[in-house]
Amino acid sequence: MELGRDIITCGWQPYVVGKGSVERRDATMLFCIRNTEAGYYSNAQVDDYRGLPRWRLRWRPPLRLTVQARFSHPAERLRGTAGFGFWNDPFMMTGARWPALPRVIWFFYASPPSNMQLALDVPGYGWKAATLDATRPRALALAPFAPVTVMALRLQHLYRRLWPAIQQALGIQESLLPVDMTDWHTYVLEWLPKYAHFYVDGALVLGNAPSPRGPLGFVMWIDNQYMVVTPQGRLGWGLLQIDGEQWMEIRQLEIRAEII
Repeated sequence: MELGRDIITCGWQPYVVGKGSVERRDATMLFCIRNTEAGYYSNAQVDDYRGLPRWRLRWRPPLRLTVQARFSHPAERLRGTAGFGFWNDPFMMTGARWPALPRVIWFFYASPPSNMQLALDVPGYGWKAATLDATRPRALALAPFAPVTVMALRLQHLYRRLWPAIQQALGIQESLLPVDMTDWHTYVLEWLPKYAHFYVDGALVLGNAPSPRGPLGFVMWIDNQYMVVTPQGRLGWGLLQIDGEQWMEIRQLEIRAEII
């Protein structure tokens, strides 16, 4: 499935909210949000799962996602969240589903005040390659101990001692991407049954990351939200003001279900 084909005929529908827009140019797609006030949600998105039950989501490993993208602002100035990849839409953002534990494999950006520091020694914001699967059996086995564990993790020495095993059980792996987001880059995600590999311009940026289970849905978006989720139990969510416009431009989008 390539950008050259009409995304509507492929079953991918634009999902725009507030001051968001998805615009088709001659050879690119522009995902844009403009002049958004704090407290009002704006989103420019394309996905293939709206209205579907999770068991009908389309994508499973093995597959390769290739995207050529650039952004209007560098990581220090882009506000909100953005990215592309696969997840199970756990928070009911595009359909009347029950909430679910998250499963994700994607290139993901979040700006401060977001703080989702889920991988040890990786900041809770920035432009990342990331995986997570909170539905793994080992993760579910830890659930009854969550209240006590969260309290223990507030002590720094216990956090550094306990969190690596919990992170592994949750299938969490992340790596910051050392690139200028305003330049064109080719992002490749190889989702295999057991492991995943992420590349930028042919260079491996995250390898042998634990793969989430399928099926998952494809998503590509830019919005003005932030989120706080930390091992120490800090939770938060909000919407940021966007002055002027910020955008993500795509000139290649391809998913191949066979990896050679």
